Amino acid sequence: MEKNNLRAHLALLVAMIVWGSSFIALKTAVTAMSPMIVVFLRMTIGAVAFLVVWPWLRHGLRYQQGDWKYLIGMALFEPCLYFLFEVQALQYTSAGQAGMITALLPLLVAATAFYFLKERNTLRQWSGLIIAVLGVIVMTVTSQSTDQAPNALLGNALEVCAMMAAVGYIMLAKHLIHRYSAFVLTATQQFVGALFFLPMAAQADWPSELPMIVFGSVIYLGLVVSIGAYGLYNYSLAQLNASTAAGYTNLLPVFTLMFSMLLLGERMQRLQWLAIGLVFVGVFLSQKTTRVVPKDVPPGVTG
Repeated sequence: MEKNNLRAHLALLVAMIVWGSSFIALKTAVTAMSPMIVVFLRMTIGAVAFLVVWPWLRHGLRYQQGDWKYLIGMALFEPCLYFLFEVQALQYTSAGQAGMITALLPLLVAATAFYFLKERNTLRQWSGLIIAVLGVIVMTVTSQSTDQAPNALLGNALEVCAMMAAVGYIMLAKHLIHRYSAFVLTATQQFVGALFFLPMAAQADWPSELPMIVFGSVIYLGLVVSIGAYGLYNYSLAQLNASTAAGYTNLLPVFTLMFSMLLLGERMQRLQWLAIGLVFVGVFLSQKTTRVVPKDVPPGVTG
């Protein structure tokens, strides 16, 4: 393996680890203060960071008249609607279960592309979609109420809504990616997200003091996840083909589950492990030889 390829594979692996850990950081933060404050701070930190590096980002900007509608729509889907659903979901379900539901995203994208873009899917792919959805249902209905998942049914349903918002983002990002770099699109998301969540954060009850672990989680989400993971992801795309990069995204729920068990003490029942297996089988069966989404589109799930 060439040296550059090895670095690209390592970059992808680290990016997936960072994205997988973002669910744990978000879960930690929303249990200590208002979810709207958490998301607002994360978006603001990310926006400020992107503002610092803007002189390098603007080279990936080729604005075309009328694109503002697509840019705003993209950002409204994610992070706005996405995080409205996800931060509420993580109040009711565990980080591990929420992370597993992210495995449905490629399948939802394929189904949406079939309906709106007339993309053809095989019987194997539809079978994979059904099996994966069945796995999520089994994982949800077999979940017992715990401190980490007081109402898994509601939480997982909200996480599915977050995935549907991510699908809307991906469809619009696919339209824009040929004129704007992934970093420009991500920066747009941060700025619009900060403005969107500002009124809700202003009305929330701000804590008088912030535990260090919560403060660190918010900084981690705003800097390491929003910029670091995307930087590693885009570096790898310059060295590897699209299908290789796509394969790594299937590790996201695995890392999320690992982190949730190690750091949050989450435990899965035997039937839930079977359900997790069904999700992965469904994802495997649904894999396409060609991708609906161009390789430059940033992943829809930012955790």
